[in-house]
Amino acid sequence: MRSPLVFIDGDQGTTGLQIHERLRNRTDLRLFTLAAAERKDARRRAEAINACDIAILCLPDAAAREAVDAIVNPAVRVIDASSAHRTQPDWTYGFPEMAPGQAERIANARRVTNPGCYPTGAIGLLRPLMQAGLIPGNYPISIHAVSGYSGRGRAGVEEHEGQGAVNAPSYQVYGLELAHKHTPEIQQHAGLAQRPIFVPAYGAFRQGIVLTVPLALRLLAPDVDGATLHACLARHYAEAAHVRVLPLHESCALKHLDPQALNGTNDMRLSVFPNVEHGHVLLSAVFDNLGKGASGAAVQNLNLMLTQQ
Repeated sequence: MRSPLVFIDGDQGTTGLQIHERLRNRTDLRLFTLAAAERKDARRRAEAINACDIAILCLPDAAAREAVDAIVNPAVRVIDASSAHRTQPDWTYGFPEMAPGQAERIANARRVTNPGCYPTGAIGLLRPLMQAGLIPGNYPISIHAVSGYSGRGRAGVEEHEGQGAVNAPSYQVYGLELAHKHTPEIQQHAGLAQRPIFVPAYGAFRQGIVLTVPLALRLLAPDVDGATLHACLARHYAEAAHVRVLPLHESCALKHLDPQALNGTNDMRLSVFPNVEHGHVLLSAVFDNLGKGASGAAVQNLNLMLTQQ
């Protein structure tokens, strides 16, 4: 029996390069990419995607839609790492730990959309708490996240590692219009009744993310506290291989969060920081924006899909 043919379309960007690196020594699949001279040839790209078993799209949104439209072979399965299809109902959301049965849905899906890097942390924290009724659907959620500059793609890497790197900013908050393209994705898959306020930033480090969500206990049910929120997350991820909820005694001992702590892995660490005196709780997620936030997640989804290939 032949091994599945996996085609990476757009393997020269930050996500595609890391997917290629993670897969290149695999013996259970055949990996295919286009030569440089063929990458902009629409006919050749269409031939390639229709000849593969699973296509991984590491493309801008418009190009990802074009690639999907070019598929005429019904046997081709797709993992889209762009944001083009993340809120589309006919695509399976590629966050295996998000809900019971989600890994099985991904394994059997024809079309899987990789989660965004920031949404992975936000949804990972919020969805279990929303579904358990511990946070009201109309709670005024605010999210702050700091990513490594690779989150900007090749432009960010060039700014910080190219000839003008000495002039690169050490920190910059962006998305000041409060219209970041990840916000609808967060709202939909976290189960929020209203749009959250999402404020992203880039730091002067290559990769890694710290994402935080502050909560005021006075806006929750009277019996909900930090321990309740932590217990819910711990139960939800008890069997998850790639998501760990830090025990409360360990989180209470922390003095800072390092966005680079899990770089090079496909893991995500969730923490709960309660302040009993002031009635506040801080939720946090730490993970690699190119790991669990992109390339690692794509490979995790690929592995699930290969079980049904």
